[in-house]
Amino acid sequence: MNVVPIFTDEVAQAGGWHGQSLALAFAKRGWQALMVSLDSCHVSIVDQQVQVHIPGLTQAAPLAFVRGVAAGTTQQIITRMNILHTLQRRGMTIYNQARAIEVTVDKGLTSQLLAEQGIATPATWICEHRGVAHPLMQQALNAGKSLVIKPLFGSQGKGVRLIEHPQQFALPQDQFVDGVYYLQEKIECGQHQHDYRVFVVRGEPVAAMKRQGEGWLHNVARGARCNVCHEVDVAELGVRAAQAINIDYAGVDIMRDKHGKLWVIEVNSIPAWRGLQSIAPFEIADVLVNDLLRKANLS
Repeated sequence: MNVVPIFTDEVAQAGGWHGQSLALAFAKRGWQALMVSLDSCHVSIVDQQVQVHIPGLTQAAPLAFVRGVAAGTTQQIITRMNILHTLQRRGMTIYNQARAIEVTVDKGLTSQLLAEQGIATPATWICEHRGVAHPLMQQALNAGKSLVIKPLFGSQGKGVRLIEHPQQFALPQDQFVDGVYYLQEKIECGQHQHDYRVFVVRGEPVAAMKRQGEGWLHNVARGARCNVCHEVDVAELGVRAAQAINIDYAGVDIMRDKHGKLWVIEVNSIPAWRGLQSIAPFEIADVLVNDLLRKANLS
């Protein structure tokens, strides 16, 4: 049986729910999944030959699925991403490709690319110093706006805070800031107290849902409720956002403001889909595996 590496930060949990869903989908097609962490791989350069060594893999694999990249220092993250780039240069099909992951893990760069491609995204500021961040916050408050501060690298709502008055400028959770302030104008939703997640695969909106939480955050990991979304304009915007990033598959987060305008908040290159699976009439992992095999010309 052919072996496919699934790069995950949940090796100790056998890949977690998502890894196991992918493993089952691969098994249906005659592939055995190998759960492996990028930090356990290493590169050798001997006699001018570059090789990437993947634990548990006895022969070269034509493809790999990236399900997670463990947190680490800047040097560690660069090393792990360079392993993906090296594998791609050596002919392995990586899903999602390394560049797409690099772009989307940096929310600031994602915001720039969306804006440059004409995709509506909230007003955003990215800076490194409090002396720059605080006047920007005050300017927004003076204009009657609220701001959301997020970790530049982060997911599932961790470290996301709402700035509504100057007393919050102290920012007691600076461990989430990590030296960079990513500030985004809060979208005022009015009666639309929910957001959307559109799951795009190869330019198609394969599934979409509304997420509604108890507060202003609507992450499934924080208990948000999921319902099917049939709004065509939401699906179309999700597709446009994924195309702007040039990504094979993505989870696109969208909000509708109180005037009915849609805004793209984030594009995720390693999206969770457990909440979406709860309302989808098909296995999302099957769709992803089928698309990866097609991309690698192995279907």
